[in-house]
Amino acid sequence: MGTGNYTTVTEFIILGLAEDTTACAILFIVFLGIHVVTLMGNVSIITLIRSRPQLHTPKYLFLCHLAFVDIGYSSSATPVMLMGFLREGTSIRVAGCVAQLCSSVTFGTAECFLLAAMAYDRFVAICSPLLYSTKMSTRVYVQLLTVAYVGGFLNACSFTICFYYLLLCGPNRVNHFFCDFAPLVEFSCSDISIPAVVPSFTAGSIIVVTVIVIAISYIYILITILKMRSTEGHHKAFSTCTSHLTAVTLFYGTITLIYVMPKSSFSTDQNKVVCVFYTVVIPMLNPLIYSLRN
Repeated sequence: MGTGNYTTVTEFIILGLAEDTTACAILFIVFLGIHVVTLMGNVSIITLIRSRPQLHTPKYLFLCHLAFVDIGYSSSATPVMLMGFLREGTSIRVAGCVAQLCSSVTFGTAECFLLAAMAYDRFVAICSPLLYSTKMSTRVYVQLLTVAYVGGFLNACSFTICFYYLLLCGPNRVNHFFCDFAPLVEFSCSDISIPAVVPSFTAGSIIVVTVIVIAISYIYILITILKMRSTEGHHKAFSTCTSHLTAVTLFYGTITLIYVMPKSSFSTDQNKVVCVFYTVVIPMLNPLIYSLRN
């Protein structure tokens, strides 16, 4: 038993996206197809890059890791969502919910850092092409990857620690399609001032820092492009950056709606739709965007 007459929560019931049987059947087929395309597209990119020695450059190796992160990010939320379409309310233990939360935060944070690293890579390639092999050496490449994965792990640790700091009590029905942090906090019977603020601060700081890195990189890229005299040089430089800019716009545009805009601006259902887009749809779009451009 928890504080007072509350019962300590040992499992959560994930309500999912829809309740109507027909809608659930249609959505199951749609999102199963999206997940299959996500896995096939990202695995194909990883296989192609790993099997071609001429593609073992930072630009494509970063893309390879982005594909790996997209697989992990999508797989952390999609299976539970699919189960929710097959039965009314998906039961998941607290430990399983924490594992899902930790996985989604780790891969989501790593994606932020990878997109920033890819922007820096494009900056060096366009603004300092003669020094590219020095400024983007194997050591620098490994350091950037280490920051991405370690940063994701540490951010996930902050979410996990704050989650276990909460005293959870009933009801345990989560109006979402996976174990996101915000709806779980609502079940706390204890003070949530610190547990709610710390994850928001760490996630917000990572978003701001990576956006600044991307913005500065592209400001210098734009200045360099404007100084080019040849039309061919303009086209080549813009072509190099188009895929990355598209991926950045899609990813940061949606997470900004969730983590930056006031909570009152969107209903719960609208928030779930936005979450579906950046956790399920974007990992499918990324391989399509990069494959078509490359």
